[in-house]
Amino acid sequence: MKTALHSVSYAGLWPGQARLGLEAFIDKAADLGFEGIMLMAKRPHASVLDLDADDRKKIRERLAERRLFLSCLAGYNNLTMDMEHPDVPALEIQITYIVKLAELARDLGGNMVRVFTAFENAVFPFQMQWERCVQGLKEASKRCADLGVTLAVQNHHDMAVHYESLFDLLQEVNEKNCRAAFDAWAVVLQGDNLSEAVKKMAPFIVHTTVADYVRRRRFSYQIPLVNYVRKEDVIKAVPVGEGIIDYRVFFNALKDAGYDGYVAYEMCSPLAGGGSEKNLDFCASKFLKFMKTVEENVC
Repeated sequence: MKTALHSVSYAGLWPGQARLGLEAFIDKAADLGFEGIMLMAKRPHASVLDLDADDRKKIRERLAERRLFLSCLAGYNNLTMDMEHPDVPALEIQITYIVKLAELARDLGGNMVRVFTAFENAVFPFQMQWERCVQGLKEASKRCADLGVTLAVQNHHDMAVHYESLFDLLQEVNEKNCRAAFDAWAVVLQGDNLSEAVKKMAPFIVHTTVADYVRRRRFSYQIPLVNYVRKEDVIKAVPVGEGIIDYRVFFNALKDAGYDGYVAYEMCSPLAGGGSEKNLDFCASKFLKFMKTVEENVC
């Protein structure tokens, strides 16, 4: 398995997080020892609005100079967006955006775009939203196939976020270049077995992104009762190996499934130790060390 660093880790998107420009991020990933990058396809890094042909050529050359491969271009779509206004061709807009991402990935020397399904819309029936996701992914996949690009559906958004539902969705889309960017932490937070999930999803997995988390319990004080009421846990990011995600089990299952693709590392939410560049570097380096031990001990 090969390592990649997700540029969202240095995008300054959460309070206190250091922000690097795209060229500085490429140098950071190379200097830390990563083999590739997962590139955030929005500002401040790689918006399709900002990168013309010359910019794309320069980025591709920069990646080649630093011996880095674009493991995946990270898109940010939502296929149920603006369903409330049927006169607006929102699904066509989403498909166009995904195709533009595929063109950008190709121009940068890559062949994969990470996409999402959708956030569930409380106004519309579930099945209507499901069918909209299938329709959107199917048409986008067909158009991206002509560009030599695979769409990797990540198990993050509401629709088909559970691995069995994601399996069903990809079967319904039924396009060879519509696969899964399958992440362990979502499975664990949903209370499922990692090995079973990987075994089920194995035919579709083409990419995975690593982050580790701990649970922190929350309570609300009830004055009349002089007591506390339990609330939903908050999830906090920590360095890999310090959280609740058993990545050794996950990578064992991936190896058994024959996976040999990229493993990206991301720091995309408030992180233990803060968001200084020094702490981000520390966590990224710890991930690389962790992956070395995984490679040595996975059996």
